[in-house]
Amino acid sequence: MPHLRQYEEEKFFLNARGQKETLPSIWDSPTKQLSVVVPSYNEEKRLPVMMDEALGYLEERQKQDPTFTYEVIVVDDGSKDQTSKVAFKYCQKYGSDKVRVITLVKNRGKGGAIRMGIFSSRGEKILMADADGATKFPDVEKLEKGLNDLQPWPDQMAIACGSRAHLEKESIAQRSYFRTLLMYGFHFLVWFLCVKGIRDTQCGFKLLTREAASRTFSSLHIERWAFDVELLYIAQFFKIPIAEIAVNWTEIEGSKLVPFWSWLQMGKDLLFIRLRYLTGAWRLEQTRKMN
Repeated sequence: MPHLRQYEEEKFFLNARGQKETLPSIWDSPTKQLSVVVPSYNEEKRLPVMMDEALGYLEERQKQDPTFTYEVIVVDDGSKDQTSKVAFKYCQKYGSDKVRVITLVKNRGKGGAIRMGIFSSRGEKILMADADGATKFPDVEKLEKGLNDLQPWPDQMAIACGSRAHLEKESIAQRSYFRTLLMYGFHFLVWFLCVKGIRDTQCGFKLLTREAASRTFSSLHIERWAFDVELLYIAQFFKIPIAEIAVNWTEIEGSKLVPFWSWLQMGKDLLFIRLRYLTGAWRLEQTRKMN
């Protein structure tokens, strides 16, 4: 099992009064219906739009159904700007039972940040959502339906992936030939080396049952952009059912991805994932029990 390095400061969060409290664990029994994990790196400008939409939806849903409970966990991935302060204002407004901010000492990468949030979550279901708000938050209902349609869940494990595959033709028309070539090359490598049957592995909007999240993320090695691919590779190994669900998506300015170098790094990571599992350097055990 990959070793999770955690600094002492990362074991706590600040409540709305600014006092330290110990974070819970994924291995505890759930106390919320939904946890939303938002990885954030230098997102002081884009985060408020996403948080306003998400919390507006969640509060309205709770008003309609008082039994519905949720939490939003913002994971500041070692930002150099005011991301934590911006997120903490929402904690002060809604209370630390609903909004929590985890500030990482060093930048780990998107996958590493999400894993830290998931390991501190309290939800029966856990949603990964990007800080840019590119996916319309109410589409979580589409993922919930997709997840329910997979029942019965083996060992209570299932995953619903948001997908932009239906938007591919439109996006190709707006992209340069070079970026389109890179995209197709990446899709081929994903299919050839790691994951088959999922057209869009990289959409940041994914819903997992608590059991699926703990099983997959406790086995995850890759912490940067290609972590989604390893996540789904692990899920397919454990025969966790996966639904791919079309979601509304809009490209938001300010992406941290640098087209050529990011695709190159992800390509290297894909090869790395395949070789590591092939040679036995990384291993997955069917019989692994949850601690």
